[in-house]
Amino acid sequence: MLFSAAFIPITLSVLGAVASPLQATKKSGISAALFNDLVWYFQYASSAYSASCPHPNGNTLIEEFTDSTTYTQGFIARDDTRKEIIVSLRGTSSLGDFITDAELLLENYSSPGVTPPSGVSAHSGFLNAWNSVAVGVISTVKAQVAAHPSYAIVTSGHSLGGALSSLAAVSMKYNFPKNAVRMYTYGQPRTGNDAYAYWINDQFGNQAFRSTHTNDGVPTIIPTWVGYRHHGIAIPCMQKAIIFSLNFSGTEYWQNPDPASAANTVECAADGEDPDCSASNFSLGIDLAHTVVCLEQTLRAKIMLILISQVLQYFCDHAFLQRLDPVTWILI
Repeated sequence: MLFSAAFIPITLSVLGAVASPLQATKKSGISAALFNDLVWYFQYASSAYSASCPHPNGNTLIEEFTDSTTYTQGFIARDDTRKEIIVSLRGTSSLGDFITDAELLLENYSSPGVTPPSGVSAHSGFLNAWNSVAVGVISTVKAQVAAHPSYAIVTSGHSLGGALSSLAAVSMKYNFPKNAVRMYTYGQPRTGNDAYAYWINDQFGNQAFRSTHTNDGVPTIIPTWVGYRHHGIAIPCMQKAIIFSLNFSGTEYWQNPDPASAANTVECAADGEDPDCSASNFSLGIDLAHTVVCLEQTLRAKIMLILISQVLQYFCDHAFLQRLDPVTWILI
């Protein structure tokens, strides 16, 4: 999630290097069980970046999906041990995704099978991206629910995928009212207005988990003063060197400082915007906290290579190469 591809090398090499985790006041940590749970669902979010993942988290891959217009991608998996159907959505890894990220005007919420309360608005790019795959995803999940009616439905995603996971969870909740639905988001940018945030809290309670790394700039890159608000309560998760703060409906838990552990994950104020937790971070966009900590080294390299190739291909396809000046090339 970021507004300009040209900003990537700057944030990764300069801004990310100078950023340091902010210190939170002393608060209580979370349980090891919850911490491990967050790690488990992060693995689905990270798997969405892979070109192919035949067995996500060692489980059954039902379907991979993509939309050629919005570049929205993800997969649906089934865990017969935990009795869950998982919808995982990919984060920003193409030029099309950056265009989606940049469409930040709020628009009235509308999605197949969902009737929102009055006044609910969402990020237009995120909403359009989810709606481009919503009908197909709902259809596939419907077939799985028919075969496994007692299974819970879980959505997961990192970065842009986190915002889409939030929107997907709402769709699952309304289209499958008899099934338990949970969402896990990692490095999620603000996705909607106050009414959207309160709606999520009301619908999901403590089943909405919003996780952010200590000084990750993406969760705060869209400021509250343009009408956005984070939903939920927060709680942290970790995958090796991964440090997150996650949001529950009403209570935030922030991982700070390193190393990541349940003991170092603290409980914050319950409104999702605690000024002493992740909301205290000045956004640097996609910095090292968003990529280095969240993803394995090989996965980061793959994402950057894919992104670079996508950008160059876009310029070639649109005959932009001959019009780029030297400064533009340096930024890219």
